[in-house]
Amino acid sequence: MTKQTIHFGTSGWRGVIADDFTFAGVRRASAAIAGHVCAQRKNPKLVVGHDTRFFSPEFARTAAGVLRKNGCGIVFCPEPTPTPVLAHAIIHNKLEGGVNITASHNPAEYNGLKFSGPDGGPALPDITKDIEKRAAALPDDEGHFQEIADDFERMDPRGPYFAQLKEMIHFDVLAKAKGNFAYDAVHGCGAGWLDRILRDHGMTVESIRTRRDVLFDGTGPDPSEANLAPLKKLVLEKKSLAGLATDGDADRFGILDRDGTFVQPNHILGLVFDYLLETRGEKLGASRSVATTHLIDAVARLHGVKAYETPVGFKYVGPLLRAGKIALGGEESAGMTIHGHLPEKDGILACLLVAEMIAARQISLGEQLRDLFRRVGGEFWPVRENLHLPAEAQAKLAERLRENFSQFAGHKVAKIDRTDGLKLIFDDGSWILMRPSGTEPVVRIYSEAAKPATAQKMAEEARTWITQ
Repeated sequence: MTKQTIHFGTSGWRGVIADDFTFAGVRRASAAIAGHVCAQRKNPKLVVGHDTRFFSPEFARTAAGVLRKNGCGIVFCPEPTPTPVLAHAIIHNKLEGGVNITASHNPAEYNGLKFSGPDGGPALPDITKDIEKRAAALPDDEGHFQEIADDFERMDPRGPYFAQLKEMIHFDVLAKAKGNFAYDAVHGCGAGWLDRILRDHGMTVESIRTRRDVLFDGTGPDPSEANLAPLKKLVLEKKSLAGLATDGDADRFGILDRDGTFVQPNHILGLVFDYLLETRGEKLGASRSVATTHLIDAVARLHGVKAYETPVGFKYVGPLLRAGKIALGGEESAGMTIHGHLPEKDGILACLLVAEMIAARQISLGEQLRDLFRRVGGEFWPVRENLHLPAEAQAKLAERLRENFSQFAGHKVAKIDRTDGLKLIFDDGSWILMRPSGTEPVVRIYSEAAKPATAQKMAEEARTWITQ
């Protein structure tokens, strides 16, 4: 049998369970992580956690056992624990890092392994490359998770994490909200975290899909518009101020307005950035990935601060956060953190900030967005599409993405950006980005224009060019 390749993409190593993601692979990846960490420090201590996916507890127990066998002290979270909570536990307990068994928002047949360093953020490429190299040199180790003594030191990270949120969220403002909120955990880790802290601070919250379902209703734990139909029904029935949702490991968010309209994560990032600058007394900028809305740039100009562009991947936010350069770090794939918090996506924090913003402004999200467009002097409507291509076609596309363009589908190219993939910025400010995904076997197409129909047409033109 060919030895499995361990490859860390945009956010960890992920694959289809029993095909790409196996117990043998988890053992080898964990041994490689132990080798890397022990090379940095003697007697390191790591936290190990997992989400609600099929076999996640068993994969986590396997990882913990192998890490311990290879010289690492282990603190184990026995209950499904959100990724941002594990990130905070690393920082709060001064650990050398953490291993999380999760495939985040990916479909139900996937699982994954994510390694975070001592700063709580996703490991940077130089670290994951070292882990990949070590894993490639290791033989497959036979074993069974049932043979691993389940006597690890336990951790309940809830108290310290909730204390951190109290530092980040103005709960006194949130308490002024005139109505209830609806919450959809999509059968993921956020259940008992976001809804609980809202209730702890006197809010009325209606919660759905809070129990473990490894099939995630047959769709996957992605808080996308298509997956939030049950939340929309609840928002309308309960006349909620907003619908809040988190993904499988609660590092991403999904938001519905009070009329059930899905509010794009890109627009939420722009609104929250504007709100933070208004209410936190900060004069810091924001970071956005190359695939994220330029509304962030417009808000930065409005407030006289700087916008920073990064490659896709939240691991690139941490350095800017630690340097004190940004009030908000965001990605269009519903990732957000803020100054003073974690160098990791936090869907729980994002939902709480949206709820606070609604309570403070006392108007709907739709009204807030229209007002923001007015104040920045233009509208920003992003589109994202996934294009599945055969492996051979993907390989050819990589070469085509290196081409230069003076125009594309009738649009004059003002700038070419190769930060991550191929981004063509046109003379009217609209843009297209084409890049292979780092977590799924797809090519992602992003576009943005002042009108939704224009952005959609541009995405279709990119699809046509890719498939020619």
